[in-house]
Amino acid sequence: MTHWPQLDPARDHETLTVLHLAAQMLGKVRVAHAPWSNHGWHAALQPRSNGLETLPTASGDGRTFTLVLDLCRHAIVLWLSDGSREEVPINAGSIAALHRRLLAMLDRHGLPSRFNGHPNEIEHAVPFSEDRKARDYDRDSAERLREALAAMLPVFETFRAGFLGKASPVHFWWGSFDLAVTRFSGRAAPLHPGGVPGLPDRVTREAYSHQVSSAGFWAGGATQAEPFFYSYAYPEPEGYRAKPIAHGRFDENWGEFILTYADVRNADHPERMLAEFLQSTYDVAADLSHWDRSALERNPVAP
Repeated sequence: MTHWPQLDPARDHETLTVLHLAAQMLGKVRVAHAPWSNHGWHAALQPRSNGLETLPTASGDGRTFTLVLDLCRHAIVLWLSDGSREEVPINAGSIAALHRRLLAMLDRHGLPSRFNGHPNEIEHAVPFSEDRKARDYDRDSAERLREALAAMLPVFETFRAGFLGKASPVHFWWGSFDLAVTRFSGRAAPLHPGGVPGLPDRVTREAYSHQVSSAGFWAGGATQAEPFFYSYAYPEPEGYRAKPIAHGRFDENWGEFILTYADVRNADHPERMLAEFLQSTYDVAADLSHWDRSALERNPVAP
């Protein structure tokens, strides 16, 4: 049986805040020093057995490097194509100290270290270099997040495999601190209104340039809240919110279908519950928006 660890917002919040802001630093290195791909997919972090990792970034001198938010070593680990490796502990005492140590590590290896120093998608955020508030980092909380992501990832991968049309990888958005996978109908969408705190409207509008059904897992991060799985459609079709789904409910505050992590964890068959939530919420979006489902879908190929 897959191990689904308990996630407790009261206990884990401080650690998740540190991880959220650390993940943003890694993602911003990619934004500053890699070519822009459609929908910003190049900047998303990649789930790994030990945590979350950037895609390889060119150093400008023939080398490439990756940065890993390693939740086994509890460090930001730098790997270079020349075989070099270095790390800085995540538990630096403050975000400002972690930011300073990350820049120093990149500079020691002659790597690009310039990136936007202001957090995204967090209201009233303090620049990394000025966030000197003492922050506790608990290894157990970080490891529980790593174990939770490992438990849910195969379900998301199987769901992703059931789509022939354009779809994102299963990747991790550092801005909002969520694991996500997005399916596209192939049709253009109305201009998105934007308005996401700390995120340029041009980025949001490109992300939602085409009709989507998107699902994922939100861990909370800098926001102290109960973690949940979500699913939404853009543009939202008429009647979407009232349609029945296999599990969970439509939340008017978040504007999406949600299923709490605790409900999945406590279910007799957590993987089945999550899979049914993902499929049923997609069904609602695809049917109401009249997607060409016969051309876009397939049965997942089992390993």
